[in-house]
Amino acid sequence: MYAGRMVFAQLLDFLPKHEFRQCVKRYRGDFHVRRLTCYDQFICLAFAQLTYRESLRDIQTCLGAMEKKLYHAGLRGSAARSTLADANEKRSWQIFADLAQVLIARARTLYAEEPFGVELQQTAYAFDSTTIDLCLSLFPWAHFRRAKGAVKLHTLIDLRSSIPCFVLVSHGKYSDVSSLDDLPIEAGAFYVFDRGYTDFERLYRFTTASAFFVTRGKRDLDFRCYHSRPVDKTMGLRCDQDIRLQGPLTRHRYPVVLRRIVYVDPEDGRRFVFLTNSMALPALTVAQLYHSRWRIELFFRWIKQHLRIKAFYGTSPNAVKTQVWVAISVYVLVAILKKELRLERSMGEILQILSLTLFEKVPISQVLSQSAPPPAQAGSLKQAWLFTF
Repeated sequence: MYAGRMVFAQLLDFLPKHEFRQCVKRYRGDFHVRRLTCYDQFICLAFAQLTYRESLRDIQTCLGAMEKKLYHAGLRGSAARSTLADANEKRSWQIFADLAQVLIARARTLYAEEPFGVELQQTAYAFDSTTIDLCLSLFPWAHFRRAKGAVKLHTLIDLRSSIPCFVLVSHGKYSDVSSLDDLPIEAGAFYVFDRGYTDFERLYRFTTASAFFVTRGKRDLDFRCYHSRPVDKTMGLRCDQDIRLQGPLTRHRYPVVLRRIVYVDPEDGRRFVFLTNSMALPALTVAQLYHSRWRIELFFRWIKQHLRIKAFYGTSPNAVKTQVWVAISVYVLVAILKKELRLERSMGEILQILSLTLFEKVPISQVLSQSAPPPAQAGSLKQAWLFTF
C-alpha cells in the first residue's frame, strides 16, 4: 500500500517555493505575522478553488474536518475564518499576482511548441474582457450601473497555450478600449482584438513599438485605397488592400499605411473586414489568426465554470484581486502539472479528480492517469500491491 505523501502536497511541489518567498519578501507579506503566513493563505485559497468552496465559513469547516491531515498537506498555520478574512483584506494582492507571473513564465516555456491552427513563428496573443456581476451594496467600489455592480477581467492570453499573460481587474465602468493603455507591448508579437478595441491612436502604439495587431474594421470606416493585392477567392478572400485613413481625426491618429482584408466565411457566408499593420503576413493567415481569437472566449467560459471567480470570499478590492490571482495561479499550476506529467486528460477532468483526491495518499501521476492499474494476480498478491500502488 502506498504510504507516501498526499496528492495536495504533491501538487504543491510544482509551486516554486523560493520565488514565492521572494514575492512575499518584496511586499513584506509576512511582516509581524504569527498565525497564518502568506503560504498558508495561498494553500487555503487554492484548496477553496480546487474543491469549489462557497465561502470563508465553508473553507474553515472543510479544513477543520481534515485537521489531522493539514500539516502533512503543507498547512502550518491556523485556518480560522476571521484570520483568513483579515489576510485577504490586508495583505497585498500583488504577492499572488507576482507568483502568477512566475508560474506563467514557466508554463509558456513548456507550451512554447504547441500548435494553435495558424502557421506563425511569432508569438500571438488575444486580448478581451469578461464581466462578473456583483451586488452593489456589498461592493460599493465596483460601479457598473445605477443599481448594479461588477468587475471586469481584462485578460491577455497566449494563443498557443491559452495561458493568461496579463490580467487587469477593474470596476465595471472601466472601458475595454482604455485597458489598452495598461497592456504591455512585446516587439514582434501579434495582438488580436475584437472590433470594440478599434481606437487608432491606441493601435498606433503597437506600430511604433514594432508589434503587430489584427482587429475588425467598422462599417463606417473612411479610407482611401492605394494598392490592391491579388487574392484567391476560392479560399473566401475578397480583397487585400493597402489603405490610408481619411477621417478628420483618424488620419492624424494613425498616419501610416494600414492593411484592409475582406474575407467571407465559406461555412456560413458571414463577411469580415480585418485591419492589420502587418504587410507581410498572408491574407488567409490574418483571417485564421482572428478566428483563433475565440480561444479567449473559451478561456473565460472555462474559468467561470471550473474556478471560483463568480462569488468572492471578501468584498474589498484587495480581497477580490487576491482571489482572482490565486485562481489564475491554480489554473496555471494545473497546466504545468498536465505538461510535466504528460497527462492525456483535459484540464477540467484533472480539476474534477483533484477535488475528490486532495487528501488521499496516492501517487499523483497514478490518480490522474487515464489507464486503470492492472488487476492483481492470484499467485502474486504481495507483488501486485507493491507495484500497483
